[in-house]
Formats: sequence, C-alpha cells, structure tokens
Amino acid sequence: MNRIPRTVWVLSLVSLFTDTASEMLYPVMPIYLRSIGFSVLLIGVLEGIAEATAGLSKGFFGKQSDLGGKRVPFVQWGYALSSISKPMMAAFTYPLWIFLARTIDRIGKGVRTGARDAMLSDAATPETKGRIFGFHRSMDTIGAVLGPSIALVYLYYFPENYLALFLIAFIPGALAVAASLLLKEQKRPHAASGKQASFFSFLGYWKQSPAAYRKLVTGLLLFTLVNSSDVFLLMKAKEAGLSNTLVIGVYIFYNLIYAIFAFPLGIIADKLGLKKIFLSGLILFATVYLGMSVNTSLSGFLVLFFLYGIYAAATEGISKAWISNISLKKDLATAIGTYTGFQSICTLLASSLTGLLWYQLGDSAAFLLTGFATIGIFFYMLQVPDPKQHKPAVAAGFADH
Repeated sequence: MNRIPRTVWVLSLVSLFTDTASEMLYPVMPIYLRSIGFSVLLIGVLEGIAEATAGLSKGFFGKQSDLGGKRVPFVQWGYALSSISKPMMAAFTYPLWIFLARTIDRIGKGVRTGARDAMLSDAATPETKGRIFGFHRSMDTIGAVLGPSIALVYLYYFPENYLALFLIAFIPGALAVAASLLLKEQKRPHAASGKQASFFSFLGYWKQSPAAYRKLVTGLLLFTLVNSSDVFLLMKAKEAGLSNTLVIGVYIFYNLIYAIFAFPLGIIADKLGLKKIFLSGLILFATVYLGMSVNTSLSGFLVLFFLYGIYAAATEGISKAWISNISLKKDLATAIGTYTGFQSICTLLASSLTGLLWYQLGDSAAFLLTGFATIGIFFYMLQVPDPKQHKPAVAAGFADH
C-alpha cells in the first residue's frame, strides 16, 4: 500500500463517495422505473442514451484536458454534475425529466473520466499500471457495496419509498465534491494551453493513434457491443422470483467480490501480463451469461454474481491500464476519452438491442447470444499483441514522468 501515491488515494476516495451515491440508486433503478411506467425496452433505451451521452462528452473533454494542460477542473466539475443529478431524480417522475437527470449524471462522468484516468496513469509507471488502476477500481467499488447496503437498510424500514433515496444519495455525492478539492494540478510540459477543439475533434485521434491502440480498442468495442447494462442481470434475478431485498443483496455481493479482487488482480496483471488477466475475464463473462440463460435458483445467482465480480475485476481497470501503456502521455486523456466515447455509443446499441431481444424472444435468448458472441471475441483478442511488446515504442511518452 506504500506504493500508492497521494493523488491516487484522493481520486479513489472521490470515486468511493460518488459510487456510494450512484450505486445507492442503481439496483433500485429498474424497480423504480417499472413502478412509474417504464417498459423493459424503454429502460434499455434510457440506459443506452445515457451512456452514449457520457461517451461523446468523454472524448471531447478528454481532448480539452490534453490541449489545455489541466486535469483537476475537469475532475471537480464532473463529479459536481453527477452529484446534483441525484436529487433531480426525486423532483418529478415524468419520463422526459428522468431522461434529463440521468443525462446530466452521465455528462458529469464524461467531463471527468479522461482527465481522472490520465491522472491515475501519470501516478504510475508502465510496470505498475495494473496496480494503480486496480486499486482505484477496488476503492470505487467499495462505494458500490456501501451504496446498495444503505439502500437495503433504508428500504427494509421504508419499503417502496424510492424517492427519498434520491435525496439521501446527494450526501455522499457532496462529500465527493468536497474531497476533489484536495487535488493539486501538476504541470504538464506537453500541454498547449489556450487551444480549443470542436466537439467531435477527438474522433480524429483514431487515425493518428498507434496501430496497437486501434487493434486493441476494436476488440474492446466488439465486446462492448454484446455487454449490455447490468440492469438486465438484476431484472433476470427479479423475474426469477427473487424479492427486491434479495436482488439488492446479490448486487451488493457482486460488488463486494469486485472490490476484493480488483487490486490483487491488478498486481498479478503487472507480473503475468495485462492481456492474460483480461482474457480470463472474458471467459468468466461468457460463463456468467450462459449460466444466466438457464438459472432460476438463489444459489445459482450467488455463484454467477461471484464469477461476475471476478470478471469485472479482471477487465475494467485492466483495459484502461492496457490502453495507457500503448498511448503517448501527451495524448492520454484523448486516447482514453476516444475509447470510452466509442464504448458508450456501443453500449447504447448493446443495451437497446438486449432490451429488444428480451422483449421479442425472452431473457434466455438474450443471454445465450451474448455468451456465445463473447467466446468469438475472446479468439479475436488472442491476436492482439501483449502490451509488454510495445514498451519501447511508447517510452518517449513517459520520459517526463
């Protein structure tokens, strides 16, 4: 733990508080939306549009962070927007208002993501990226344990009183904003302060990026196309007969496993290779979705959500560590922002298509198709070079570290 820099600690605490607020609402969101008249298809569209909005803004604000030479203001404003979106959800129950509040939350994520991940990368070396990103994901996901736990206790005493939760979630959100004030800006010699970029200018980075980046991101985006919102996993558990309390309980269990494994798997990835750990995560993901297509028991859901937690720990932080190890430091926020921008557009398609498949063919068909498609993506990712092979090519990007 003595190798975790102060900046990483502060960013991790900010993420912990923010995730506590967001995840307090996430497991009850599908239940709440269904209670105010949203169909399964509309929920899928809502999640997809929200993520697409976040994605486009991630690319733009990542580019702006690189051009302006600033990281901290993007991080602070991004977390502030997400914080104020929580009580907005409680103000009105009209579909358009829900879309607006959810979009503001995701724009906040878009503003902060590229700059935050660039700050994490700056605090690491190519040999410690797995450790740093893994630690951040672990702390972030502790919030995903605390949030649903608070929701579970609250709903035990006040069942179906969902609106008050959106107001309560503002408290940890405000703590995140306060913690972000502890961040300090570091001088970046590559910055071209004062330059501005158009909203879609980050898309040009794709042609300028290293070939290894394009090959890796293509595989990651193919996976995103079949990786829909976790809301569908929760709806599967709910429709299999689990109570609202048990649905939240298995979601807490999943996040606990994720939080426990993210940091140690990051350390292992630094030693064995980021690619090996990521590929093992894909296999676990396929196993979970194939299992979800047939499972109906509580014990089965516990096993599947356990594996799903390990999958998340083996892929989410690892993928960003992988990207940061094959990207030049001066373009890092743009590289991550471009990837996450395309990723969120793919998430729009994935969530909407999964909602449509579920609506037309049933949940089993949706989960089976996802599982088998992931196996095909696994074989594509086998062909992507290990990031260790590219260290000399990007060494200049870390010369001023």
